[in-house]
Amino acid sequence: MNSNKKIIASLVFMCALFFSIFIYLTYFQLFKADDLVSSNYNRRLWEKEESVLRGSILDRSGLVLAESEVGDGGQKRVYPYGSLYAHVIGYNTRSYGKTNLELSFNDYLLKTESLTEIIQYGIDMDEENGGLKRGCDLVTTIDHDLMRVAASAMNGRNGAVVAIVPSTGEVVCLYSNPSFDPNEDELVESWADLSEDESSPFLPRATKGLYAPGSTFKIAVAAAALENGLGDFSVDDEGSVKIDGRAFRNAGGSEYGEIGLREGFKYSSNVFFSQLGVELGADTLKKAAEDFMVTKKIPFDIETSSPAWSYGADMSKTELAAVGIGQGKLLTTPLNMAVVAAAVANNGIMMKPYLVQSVVSPNGVSVYDAEPEAFGRVAPAVVTDALSDYMLACVESGTGANARIRGVDVAGKTGTAQNEREGRDHAWFVGFAPKEDPQIAVAVFQEYSGSSGGAACAPIARKIMQQWLEG
Repeated sequence: MNSNKKIIASLVFMCALFFSIFIYLTYFQLFKADDLVSSNYNRRLWEKEESVLRGSILDRSGLVLAESEVGDGGQKRVYPYGSLYAHVIGYNTRSYGKTNLELSFNDYLLKTESLTEIIQYGIDMDEENGGLKRGCDLVTTIDHDLMRVAASAMNGRNGAVVAIVPSTGEVVCLYSNPSFDPNEDELVESWADLSEDESSPFLPRATKGLYAPGSTFKIAVAAAALENGLGDFSVDDEGSVKIDGRAFRNAGGSEYGEIGLREGFKYSSNVFFSQLGVELGADTLKKAAEDFMVTKKIPFDIETSSPAWSYGADMSKTELAAVGIGQGKLLTTPLNMAVVAAAVANNGIMMKPYLVQSVVSPNGVSVYDAEPEAFGRVAPAVVTDALSDYMLACVESGTGANARIRGVDVAGKTGTAQNEREGRDHAWFVGFAPKEDPQIAVAVFQEYSGSSGGAACAPIARKIMQQWLEG
């Protein structure tokens, strides 16, 4: 009897081991296979890379932004515009792996997913280019002229510029600074210095930098007020107000007297919106942040950060007031805020942003084409119409006057966000143009600017919008 029990126990143990291995392998097959295939440590991937001339990456007009050249030592990845596209295209090196589009579209650039396409589309498999087969090219949505304008207008200041076509979600500008030269020789030589640089040049601020949105969040707060019957909410603005013992002040101590939502928005009154935040309450504020995707991770063609809403179920009045003006435990990215502006411009329909328009085989056949996709409606059209009017007033006669373009109705919202560096506020501007037929939506952010969004960012937004509309 004891012998039988031991045999049964051994069988149970062996079966448990078998099922553990089965579950382990199934898990990797279902959930980790793609990560393993695309891992920088996958030797087979590098063997594939050595046999395929990596495809080029182009801007929306066909300008080459990245290409591979064949030399005596094999192929070499070349980035003709250096640091300008490091946070969009990324880099491709043996030493440090791949990032951004070089990583996320690696299979297409190497044709590692192309057996089906080869059969279906007849991709040329003849060896050329120094004995290497040719990978597919990526055609991005990026506009090179806009990227140059963004870099010039930022003039070396740290921050980001994002521009989106509201009706489609095409990202036509995605600029971050500081940056670095992704060409391998330069990258290897400067890697140690870049890694230790306190300005974090490897951080793509447009997509992964997390910052308090400041007064740009008042767009979502104003929408929540309109949707929840607080469109007539008003306060007596005397320049500051105390909420549970904490003072909330307007920039420069400005006083606006008896004001409602439109005036509070136009002048970006902290006195008004701090009290409105308390009136709306935690659940409504959180829902507004989620509806506008201020606090949601955006699915995108390259990696993005997860924004933060670091509050529990219970929020104090001072916390509600802080969120009402875009401060407190609320962090988001410039890409998120550009999507907010684009959604207002698009009558409340938020489009999914994307960077790659198409993938083209070596014989000119498109094997992938992006299709505009909507996340959904963030607010009723009547609400976004009102927000557009508020944003127009903000530019015409409020804090966003520096974004004005002659002959064009520009809608926008400025923002200034306090942070851990006293007297070095972050500066924001988000907006779109023209108001009645929006063609471009922008978000401009300057890190530790020490200035207001109207002074630091609105002029940059004007240049981006003007370039796009005139281009």
